[in-house]
Amino acid sequence: MTLLEEIPRGAFNEACIPVLETKRLAMRAPRLEDAKTIAALANDRRIAENVARIPHPYQVPDAENFISLANKAGGEAVFLIALRDETVIGACSLVLQELKTQEQTPELGYWLGVPFWGKGYATEALHAVIDYAFTDLSHEALQAGARVTNPASRRVLEKCGFQWTGVGLYRIRAINSSAPIDRFRLERGIWSALKGWGRMKRVS
Repeated sequence: MTLLEEIPRGAFNEACIPVLETKRLAMRAPRLEDAKTIAALANDRRIAENVARIPHPYQVPDAENFISLANKAGGEAVFLIALRDETVIGACSLVLQELKTQEQTPELGYWLGVPFWGKGYATEALHAVIDYAFTDLSHEALQAGARVTNPASRRVLEKCGFQWTGVGLYRIRAINSSAPIDRFRLERGIWSALKGWGRMKRVS
């Protein structure tokens, strides 16, 4: 899992969120009927301790609140990650956060249900969302964070071309405390070059 900042900026509309398809996955906007599935997956401390805004325990009302706020005014583009048979396995978001330089660089974050760890789904999903951010939304860069105790998430980001930029602190809701995180950044030019060299391929 990667971490998301608390301060979204800009605006998205649910109707503008496309379905992103890969070889094994489909990313789509969450719907109210997904609440029970989301709650069942996210109600795991191993997930909550690595994602800034997920409480623990995580119940159906929490999932309903998440769905009600997704892809509304506020700047967060939210996708559910699902297998091609429509089994929901996690979620991915792009959040705009305002920097001190007045630039706006989206923050990429995700989480997967524990039964789906270690199967390459996170990397596959992020490839599609990154391509969407750079190609369809024309962003120049993306940023992301992962707890320093979460090497698996760091490897996912590195596989997607993200470069380490330093260490910071995030407030983690589930532990009611701040924790050190590794910060990463990916420039659109680097992503394009990696795709051109054959290291990254859009599979949708």
